[in-house]
Amino acid sequence: MLSYFDLKNKTAIVTGGGKGLGSQIAIALAEAGANIVLCSRDIKACESMCDELQKTGTKTLALKCDVTNHQDIKNVLSETMKVFGTVDILVNNSGTSWISPSLELPEDKWDKVMNVNLKGVFLFSQEAGKVMVKQGGGKIINIASVTGFGGTAPELLDTIAYNTSKGAVMTFTKDLAVKLARSNIQVNAIAPGFFPTKMTQEILKGSQSILGKVPAKRFGNDSDLKGAAIFLASNASNYVTGHILVVDGGITAQV
Repeated sequence: MLSYFDLKNKTAIVTGGGKGLGSQIAIALAEAGANIVLCSRDIKACESMCDELQKTGTKTLALKCDVTNHQDIKNVLSETMKVFGTVDILVNNSGTSWISPSLELPEDKWDKVMNVNLKGVFLFSQEAGKVMVKQGGGKIINIASVTGFGGTAPELLDTIAYNTSKGAVMTFTKDLAVKLARSNIQVNAIAPGFFPTKMTQEILKGSQSILGKVPAKRFGNDSDLKGAAIFLASNASNYVTGHILVVDGGITAQV
């Protein structure tokens, strides 16, 4: 049974994989045997994480990439193919947010969030998808969020651009899954709840009120996304596509 989750000889690209949730997912895929390519604008973070993974015997590659820049994305795919010869798994993890009252959110901040969180997912999926079609299959995993399912009170989360972008990522995931299913490419998303990261530290300052919304009475930890990531990246999920896998301690299960 464990062979279904084995990622040996597979190559995974994780955007924004040098820190936060991306690094947690990269570690999980490496532990399952995959070669790991980390890319983001923060090349030092990617290099540092690659160094850590290499100590465990993982083959890695760190590349600088702005996910809103189409040429950067093409370069990542090209370099990955040169080094590893295959792109089996893409994790679209890079993301950003902006806290602001909805009626005061600057237009340029809306555009920034949409470009990183949505356009970047589209562009990377498009380029990786082309490679996967030629290879005869692959896995695309988009990182969404429970905030994408609906509205949040401004006292809890005043992040309308982020929430909107993650809702769009879910619909994009479902539609691309249908489009690519005949090519043996499974497209799914993970919708995390509240996980302490650099991006969420400002939001989680009022952690008691937020924690009160979580039935499990705790935030996600460094291990809570590992199983979901390995499942969606492996042969265990070959007949699962267009699915939004929620990992939130019960938040969305509440009435």
